[in-house]
Amino acid sequence: MEAIRKQATKLREQVARQQQAVLKQFGAGGYGGSDNLVTDEAELHQHQKLEKLYISTRAGKHYQRDIVRGVEGYIVTGSKQLEIGTKLSEDSRKYGSESTCTSGSTLSRAALNHGRARAQMEKERGNLLKALGTQVVEPLKAMVMGAPLEDARHLAQRYDRMRQEAEAQAIEVAKRQAKVRETPGNSESIMKLEAAEAKLQDLKANMAILGKEAAAAMAAVEAQQQRLTLQRLIAMIEAERTYHQRVLQILDQLGGEMISERQRIEASPSPIMDNTMPPPPSYEEVNGVYASQTHNGTTDSMGYFLGEVMHPYQAESDVELNLSIGDYVVVRKVSNNGWAEGECKGKAGWFPFGYVERRDRVLASKVAEVF
Repeated sequence: MEAIRKQATKLREQVARQQQAVLKQFGAGGYGGSDNLVTDEAELHQHQKLEKLYISTRAGKHYQRDIVRGVEGYIVTGSKQLEIGTKLSEDSRKYGSESTCTSGSTLSRAALNHGRARAQMEKERGNLLKALGTQVVEPLKAMVMGAPLEDARHLAQRYDRMRQEAEAQAIEVAKRQAKVRETPGNSESIMKLEAAEAKLQDLKANMAILGKEAAAAMAAVEAQQQRLTLQRLIAMIEAERTYHQRVLQILDQLGGEMISERQRIEASPSPIMDNTMPPPPSYEEVNGVYASQTHNGTTDSMGYFLGEVMHPYQAESDVELNLSIGDYVVVRKVSNNGWAEGECKGKAGWFPFGYVERRDRVLASKVAEVF
């Protein structure tokens, strides 16, 4: 019979150890425990509340880390874009100030305006990156690594360890109670039972106090997490919104300047045609005179040269050329009455000489368009 009792006791101890092993397995690296040996409803409620707070603050901490990691990546990328944009601004301003274009200064002015606007936009980008660093990354990092969160988590973990100790002590009390029942009147067993029960009561009292402290600390950290994270998100949104609004204003101004410049060019008044200007001569009238020069005749050959069309012209007869601004014409002869003959885009004909300007330097690609 004694052997059976010893075997039963040994079996109960083995079960208790297995319970503790399961508790450690599921609570490793975090907070948690078993509710099987909780002594009363108030303590169970306290335990469940702490467990939820622990999970909530851990998730909040991870989200703060995610925000920090994402914003830091954005800052790194933005810094590279800032470097590239600044270089582009410098290149535009350099071209605008050093250009020696012979056909006008329109592009030079546009390049200067673009360089100025780009520099302003990159300055705004720098302000955004600085704001994200000081108003988002630094405060969240401070809270993730801050003492309040760590202190609260340590309190919760101390409570968890004390609770597990109380559970083990409750098992010990149950064992002592069984031994007293098995050997009634044994004073030594009774004294050990009383000592175990006293220890259990002390653990319960301390656990209740520590549980309240841990719950209050974790609740305060949770509220701070929620409030601070929301504030930093709002700060991030405000910084980005301010940046985009200012960049939009800069782009609107730049676009308006460039469009005005383009409209000014397109709306440049065409030279007024002299109503007394005779019609262009026919090809039969000037046949064979391409190589001659007659100052008092029909034509005045100046040698072939390239001309850029500065004003559009609509042909009024089959022997005339249609001209568009920016076209290039091979001018082959110029008459004394204001007409010139040449070739543009594979077609030959007459056009008012005042509608083109001579160009001594032309890109090869433009020359190819003539033919």
